[in-house]
Amino acid sequence: MADRIPLFPLGTVLMPGAALPLHIFEPRYRQLTVDLITGEIPEKEFGVVAVREGHSADTDGLDGMYPIGCTAALLDARRLPDGRYDVVTRGARRFRLLELDGADSEKPYLTGSVEFVPDAADDEPDERLVKMLDAAARDAHRRYCSTAWRSRDWSEPDDDVPSDQLAHLLAADCLLPLGERQQLLEETSPLHRLREIRALMARETGLLSKLHAVPAPLGAFSGEHSPN
Repeated sequence: MADRIPLFPLGTVLMPGAALPLHIFEPRYRQLTVDLITGEIPEKEFGVVAVREGHSADTDGLDGMYPIGCTAALLDARRLPDGRYDVVTRGARRFRLLELDGADSEKPYLTGSVEFVPDAADDEPDERLVKMLDAAARDAHRRYCSTAWRSRDWSEPDDDVPSDQLAHLLAADCLLPLGERQQLLEETSPLHRLREIRALMARETGLLSKLHAVPAPLGAFSGEHSPN
């Protein structure tokens, strides 16, 4: 059966396990935050779905958003004196957006009917191959971050992070085009994800080295701190 969840369209892709800080100032999302804090929304989760470039979720509906999103679990919320909120969330579960509900007077934010999207089971993966891909992806991440974030303002995922979660966490540190981040989110094979993120980070590291440039701060183009 489909589940119905609140939706928060954004100009970025949220990955499972990745942190997402938000500055909430639009009235409808203030109401969403209140409903999350009070527990009116089960499990304090809402859906983050990326908006296609040049589109709007309010005017274009489903056509304006990518079909796969990720729920954000509320970790902390701080109410500011003027009624705005600073909240901290973390990516939880992928979902496929099936149907979109419009906002109404009772719930001014969008809601939608979704089905959750688990990983596909890789056919008897070779443990040696898994370890090799894991190490290669970590090495590519280390080289990318050493090139991009020269202040060492980054950290490596813990050694015990499962391989099926690793690619999403590594992608959170890498500034990738929206479409490529979405492709990583939609990939349901953990092994394919590791191959993809390694290749993408190797490409980005090479580009940064050739341009003798560093990327803009995380969130500068994603709208993470001023989403609404």
